[in-house]
Amino acid sequence: MQVILDYFPNLNAQQQAQFAQLDDLYREWNAKINVVSRKDIDSIYAHHILHSLGIAKVVQFKPGAEILDIGTGGGLPGIPLAIVFPETQFTLVDGTGKKILVVKEIAQTLGLKNVDAQHARAEELKRQFDFTVCRAVTTLDKLCAWSWPLIKRKHQHALPNGLITLKGGDLREEIAALPKGTFVNKIPLSTFFKDPYYEEKYAVYVQA
Repeated sequence: MQVILDYFPNLNAQQQAQFAQLDDLYREWNAKINVVSRKDIDSIYAHHILHSLGIAKVVQFKPGAEILDIGTGGGLPGIPLAIVFPETQFTLVDGTGKKILVVKEIAQTLGLKNVDAQHARAEELKRQFDFTVCRAVTTLDKLCAWSWPLIKRKHQHALPNGLITLKGGDLREEIAALPKGTFVNKIPLSTFFKDPYYEEKYAVYVQA
C-alpha cells in the first residue's frame, strides 16, 4: 500500500491500518464473489484503491457532508473515500445483493461508522446528498438523470454540488449527449498520479 502513502502522506495511524487491511479483505471476498477483476487483484492498491481516491484530489469532503456512491460494486470508490474522510457520511448502493454483503462486511471489519451500504438502486432512494460519486458504472446522461433528483440545493463546498465519476477513454460523445448548458469538467487523473495506468483516466465533474 506504499502507493497510497506516497500520494496521501497525511493519513493517521488508524487510516493507514484500515488501508493496510484492504488487500487481504478484497482477496478473501473476491475468492467468493467477484467484485474486482481477478486478473487485476494484485494491483488492488495501484489500480483500484488509488483510482477511487482520485475523487479526493478533486474535492475535500467536509465533516457532515453526505455522499452517495452509485453502483458501488465491492465498495469502490466509497470505502477508500470513507477512510480518508471519516467525518463525512457515505451511502453505498448497488442493485446486486451479494456485492452489498461484501461492502457491509468490509466496512464492519474496518470499523467504518460512516458507511451505510444498501441493496438498492439510486432511483429508489428518497433522501438527498451533497454529491454522487461512482466508478465506471454507466454513461454520463444516465448518471445525471439518476443523480439530479438526489442532489441537495444548498452547497457547503467550494465546488457546487453535483456528480463526480471516474471514467476512461474518449468521453466526447458522452459529454455531447448532456443537455445544452451543462457544466462539465474533465480532470485528468495523470495530473495527480504518475503511473502510466492513469494517462487516459479522468475524474468527470458535472454540476447539478
